[in-house]
Order: sequence, then C-alpha cells, then structure tokens
Amino acid sequence: MLRLEAIILYCLKQLNSERTIYSIYHLLNGKKSSQTIQDAHLFSLKKFFGIYEILTRESFDEIIQSMIEKKWIDHCGEQHYLLTYSGNSILENNPLSTYLNGWSYHPFTSLFWERLSLFIQVTSNLVFGDARYVPIQKNNDVHLWLKSALKELKVPRKELGNIVYSELIECFNKTKEINPAILVFRLTGFQQIGLTPLQIVKKLNMNIHDYHIDFIHTLHYLMQTIKHEPSRFPMLTILIKDFYQQDELTLSSRKTWKLLNQGYSPDMIAKFRHLKLSTIEDHLVEFALHVDHFSIDPYVEQELQTKIVEISREIGKRQLKLIKDKLKAATYFQIRLVLAKYGGK
Repeated sequence: MLRLEAIILYCLKQLNSERTIYSIYHLLNGKKSSQTIQDAHLFSLKKFFGIYEILTRESFDEIIQSMIEKKWIDHCGEQHYLLTYSGNSILENNPLSTYLNGWSYHPFTSLFWERLSLFIQVTSNLVFGDARYVPIQKNNDVHLWLKSALKELKVPRKELGNIVYSELIECFNKTKEINPAILVFRLTGFQQIGLTPLQIVKKLNMNIHDYHIDFIHTLHYLMQTIKHEPSRFPMLTILIKDFYQQDELTLSSRKTWKLLNQGYSPDMIAKFRHLKLSTIEDHLVEFALHVDHFSIDPYVEQELQTKIVEISREIGKRQLKLIKDKLKAATYFQIRLVLAKYGGK
C-alpha cells in the first residue's frame, strides 16, 4: 500500500463525506484558500497541509480510481466518498508517518533542503581543500546565507564536515522510522554527485509517491529534532535558527488585521484595499481560526452563535448548507465564522 493512499484514507475518514475528494488534493498541495485552511483545522488535518505541493490532479485522480477499484472507498455523492469496511481495515493496519507536520514546516521545507544540501557540499569540499566545484543549489539567497553562516562559525573549516556528519548520524540514530538513504543518496559532496529522486526510486525499488512522502517526512523529522534539541545539534541548528512564524496568518490577512485594529469596518477595508468583501470575510474567518482573543460578536449575535453550534453538533456535520437549511437567519459567512471559532472544540 502507498503511504499516500494511507494519508488519503485517513483524510477521508476525518472528513466523513462533509467535503469533496478534491478538498484533500488542495490540502496536500497546500492551497492557501480560506476553505482549505479551515478544513485543515476543523478536521484535524494540519499535519498534511502542503506536504505534496507537486502532486498533479491527474496523479491524484489515478490514485482515487485505484482505491475505488480495490473497494477501499465508496462513492456517496458527487465527488464525495466514504471508507468501506475494507478501507477502514487497511487504514488501521498501515500507520501514518509520525513526523509529518505540514502546517508548521511546509513554509520552510524547500529552503531547509537547499541550505542543508549546499552546506553538506561546501563542508565536504572544504575537508578536501577543493574549491573547484559547481554549487548544487542556484538560489542566490541560500549562497548569501551560507557565506554569512560560515563567517559566524568558530570552528576550523576543515573540521566542519566531520562535525556535521556526526550530528546527522546522531540525529538519524534517534529513530528507527526514518531511512537515512532517502535523503543521503541525494546529497552532493567531494567528487560525488547526488542522485535524482527518479534514480533513488529505481535504486530503492520504491514508488515515486512513497519516495516523495518519505523525503518530506525525513526533512520534517530533522527540522523537528534540531528545533527541540538545539544544544545537541549546534551545527545543524544554524540551518533553522531564523525559521519562525510570527503567527499563522497569511500576508494579505495581516494587512486586513492591521486596518481592522485601526477601527475600519470590513466594508471600508474592502474598498480601501480594492478587494471583494468576500475576501475580507475570508480574512475574518482566518482570525477566528488563529487569533484566540478575536471576538466574532460584532458579526454574529451570541444567540445565533449558540444556535449554529447546537445545530452543527445535532446533525454531527460541519457542512454549511445543512446548517443553513436549518437556520435561515444565519448567513454562510456567519456560519463559517462560528465553525472557525468553535467548530474544532
């Protein structure tokens, strides 16, 4: 069974037919829409957000069709699916990757890999005193970062390679769930060119989707381990020390947040920013999700909030239309706000 199949089954189980199958595709791609962000939170799927940004719609459709043919999932409405008894059994016997944490790490995953791979290449060549090589990474910002990092280090340059190697070995030895070859085969060093993902897939006799998930899983594991034990991995910590998020808001919603705090109404903000009111409402839903002290009282009366929560719990669903059909007085925006604020609690 593919790791990606297990992830999709898990997502379908969590969604419980309340969202279409393509909500999972958007989740894996890391689509920064209000709906996808809300789904990630409401259905406890944040760890899968953005873990497969290069997954194509065609590949996703092929996997879904395969799962239908294997009778793991059943069609239960337009683009809606539920797990069969067989699908549930398969999911129970195929544990998910432990260290995946897309919501926290996906903004930094690519940059972490670029830094790590270039750092390994440079330190490897420093050990052998070779300066005649072509950098494996072309990102100029990464080159500037490395030059700055090397200047800060108080370690003789020829010793850097051994220290980094020792820290990586210690890091990988902390778990049996990670196969270091997934990452190591891609590293470039002194007179050694790293393999491409397709070459590694062939070498390890893997499926390309499994390889991608394992590679991201490995990077997330490294970032998590380094972050939690910086004193144990001082050299590797250099790679991530500026990785942080001030908050979980998107750049556009931060601008709305600033104007909202200055006393502007959603209508005024929409006009001021030349955006649709629906876009500003999306931002308000983000605030309800991420900002603990954000009050939705100005947008939804307390009594209506209570009714929305009660109906959502009564029907056991978080589908907007089902709630709207039972509560005509509420707008879709108000329902989204209340679900964002209280739906996951």
